[in-house]
Formats: sequence, structure tokens, C-alpha cells
Amino acid sequence: MTEPYDTRRYLTTFDAHRVPHILTDVLVIGGGVAGLRAAIEAASSVDVILAAKDTLTESSTDRAQGGIAISLQTADGQAHIDDTMRVACGLADRAAVELMVRESAACLRDLQEYGADFDCHEGELALAREGGHTASRVVHAMGDATGREIARALIERARATESLRLYDHCFVIDLITVENRCLGAVTYHPKYGHQLIWAKQIVLATGGCGCLYRETTNPNVATGDGHAMAYRAGAKLCDMEMVQFHPTTLYIAGASRALISEAVRGEGGKLVNRDGERFMTRYHPDAELAPRDVVSRAIIAEMSSARATNVYLDVRHLPGETFRQRFPHITKLCSDFSIDVTRDPIPIRPAAHYMIGGVKTDLAGRTNVENLFACGEAASVGVHGANRLASNSLLEGMVFGRIVGRAGADAVREDPAPLRPMRTQSVIAPSARTELDLADIRNSLRSIAWRNVGIERNGERLAETIDIINFWGHYAMDKVFDGRFAWEAQNMLTVMRLVATAAGLRTESRGVHYRTDFPELDDAAWRCRLVLFRAGGGLAHETFPCENS
Repeated sequence: MTEPYDTRRYLTTFDAHRVPHILTDVLVIGGGVAGLRAAIEAASSVDVILAAKDTLTESSTDRAQGGIAISLQTADGQAHIDDTMRVACGLADRAAVELMVRESAACLRDLQEYGADFDCHEGELALAREGGHTASRVVHAMGDATGREIARALIERARATESLRLYDHCFVIDLITVENRCLGAVTYHPKYGHQLIWAKQIVLATGGCGCLYRETTNPNVATGDGHAMAYRAGAKLCDMEMVQFHPTTLYIAGASRALISEAVRGEGGKLVNRDGERFMTRYHPDAELAPRDVVSRAIIAEMSSARATNVYLDVRHLPGETFRQRFPHITKLCSDFSIDVTRDPIPIRPAAHYMIGGVKTDLAGRTNVENLFACGEAASVGVHGANRLASNSLLEGMVFGRIVGRAGADAVREDPAPLRPMRTQSVIAPSARTELDLADIRNSLRSIAWRNVGIERNGERLAETIDIINFWGHYAMDKVFDGRFAWEAQNMLTVMRLVATAAGLRTESRGVHYRTDFPELDDAAWRCRLVLFRAGGGLAHETFPCENS
């Protein structure tokens, strides 16, 4: 076994005397639904900066197709809660789920106020049903471009908000902390170089980390930067073993994976193997509308038994024009690869889609680091447990983005002291070790993650993965690099080490976490949530029970 590498506090060298300083009341890191909603809410009463490492449209929010789960009727609220809790396999926090569902209708009204245009039928909102839901409650826009419409509305509102400054192409390298108190962030901009942004309150809304895997639906920005910088800053991370894989992504050899929305199955799409046989009825009574983890494992089993690279999503029995109107983006996507959905089954396979684990927070988004909040996919407030219910992700971002933005602004107003930059620096000694090829490390990491820390896992392969990451870490984590690509590579190593470690510790199968060597649920030992954190230069863990699940 390779000895674990020591996790350095900062990734870069900086001196507060030698770089520009920017001051604000609240710094929001991340430009997806959670970050935008938090920034808009906080900026209603205090000054805010939102930093996004790419353009604001480059986010998982913009790619979300299916919709946003909303309980419009009081009678459906309890069913929505029950569905979420059931799919979470015993690890969800009931108070968090109840809060999310209770606030769902208000968040929809916010989006409509910002100008989001949702699909309607005969004057009423059109509601779809997706996997795991017992009722039709998923609101969608432009057929299958819900995320893009939500992102557009939020971005336009953010740009029109006077007290909100939007910094795109601003890579946040690390959080600045002193004695477990977050004071700001070290950033890098291609034009302005290193800068220090100081803030009274900091909101981490950096999204997920699908790019840890060779097969993913996520955009290139999803490299786990927020998870990694929070870990280095001393924040506790929870549920890191829980990575959700989407069952249906378009599989064309040599092309990037593209999401085929769960709503397609909700509208009647069937999964068939290469012989044209519908197979989901053999795996779950809800067939294609079973929870995502069940469908993903069923597809892997069918591929394995047939030694095939994919299965198929068959919509040929559905009215062609109706399908094209409901799913215009998917229809065009398939057409670009000469797939006519009215005549051809769609080749699909699972891919990494959503990071359930994240920075541990309370219901107001507070972390164990003073002045640091987290929300959205970067956070773990407890609404998803061991498996996320379809279309609860945009909802979580809206609900807890608003809550965190309000809490951050309240904290600023309660602290009348003026904000002053501190004298601080990071000095990293030069490394004598050989420098490895970072592009090769990234590609190799994504491949081994897919093989060993993917839909199916076992202890031997998880241990092998940790050993390999530790080896790479000795040659990559001790270096000072300049540039987004290198910092992302270091963050990816850190986060995959956390995922593999948590997966190795949880010796059972639950939700999206499936161990072939421990295939059964073990409530006696593992009806609890797993927390990872830095201890000295090493990695420690603890658990806490899910008493209200």
C-alpha cells in the first residue's frame, strides 16, 4: 500500500501584500441554480459578488432536461415527502425534506416572477411523472429544456440586480480561513491574475463532480472544486459515497455522453436489450419508473450478460409528432447522429450524473466553519439520503439557495464591524519529486473511477483505487501549478480519494452505493450518515444516526 499523501492547506502560493484585494458583504462561489438564487436573495439587502469559473451558462443547471418537482396542491405535499423519503433508502433527514417540499410552490412563484416560462396544457401547468414519483408533479419548460429556461431567468434577474456583481471566468482556488473562520477566497482570473476576495459571509454553491468519471452527463466545469476546497479548509463532508448515475445517456462510441431525460420513460419509453426484449419488468414492479439506482444496475446487468456496450430506449410506439413537441432537444440530438426516434431505438447506457454527497450543513446551510455556507449539489443538507428522487435537484437548489442567501445577508447585517483584509500568505516549498503528466492523471483517474468506484463496487477494488490515488498524490499534490486545468486535477484527486474512502467504509449496499461483496442492506450497522474531515494532514471519519428518517 502506498502511504497517504499529506493534504496541503492551500493549492497556491500567495501574499496579501502582493495581490489585488476586493471587498464585499457576501461572496457566492458558483453560478448554477443554487448560487444564482442565493446571490439574488442576498443582494436584496447587502452587496454580493458571484464568482463563476466559466460563463454563467456553463453549468449542470443549464443542461437539466426533465424539470423541477413541485407540490402545487397541499394534498400532494405529503406524497412528495413520502416519495423522497422512500427513494432515499433510510438516510434522508425528514425535517430537510419537509422544508424543501413545503417551500416548493413559493420557489416556482419566484421563477415565474423572474420571467421563467413553463409549459402549460389547457391553461394549467403541464405536469409530468418521473421515476420514483407516485404522482405527476414535475413542471417543465420548452419540453425538455427546463434547466436552460430556469438558468436564463435567474441570470437575467441577477444581471438586473444593482448590488450584485457577476465575475465570470473567475476560478476560486481556495477559501481563506483563520482559526476555523472563513474570511474570503483566493481567486485567479486569466486577465487579472491572482486576487483575494474578502467577505463577511461566503456561500459555496459550486455544483457537483461528474467529471471524476469517464462517463458523465455533466459539463466540463463539474470537477468537484467546492468539495475539495471545503475539505482543505476544514469543513466536514457527508455522504461522499453516494454518487448517482443516470440510467439513460445517449451512447455513441467516440462522442460525449448526452442526457436522455427520465421524462422520456415517464411518457412511456421502454428499455429493451439488443434482442428487443423489454427487461425492466424482471427487475422491479415499477419497471422503467423504478428509482434510478435500480434502473442503472439493471442496465449494467443486461449489458454484462449480453457482453454489449449498451441497451436501448424504445419510443417507436409513441406518437411521433407528440414526442417531437414534448422532447425537441432530444429529438434533434438523436437526429444529429442519424437516429430517427420514430423508427430507431435510442442506444443508451448509464453515466455519472449527480453528487449526493457534499459539505455537511444544517437547515440554514451553515457548515462547521464559521461564516461558510453551502447549498445545492455542493452541499449535503440531507434531502437525498442514499438516492435522489428525480427532479428534486433543481428544487433543492432553489429552496436552499434562497434560504442560504437570506441567512448570509442576515448575518452581515448583524455584524456592523467594517470588513478589513488580513495580513496572510501561503508559502509552499518547492518539491523535489518528479512531475507527472496531469492530462494523463486526469484521464487515468476518470477511467479507474468508472471501473472501481462506479455503479458496482467492492472492497478490493476500492482499496486499489485509494492506493493508486495516493501514489499520484505524492507527485501531483506537492506541486504549485498555475492554471485551471492543473488546479482541477488536484481537486479531482482529492475528491475521488474522499469518494473511494467513504465507499470503502460503508460495508453494505444502500441506494446508489452498491457493494458486490456486501450486497445487502445493513440497518443495524449503517442506518447512519458518514462524515469525512481533515485531521492534521490526514483523513478522519465519524458517523451520526438518521433518527428522523
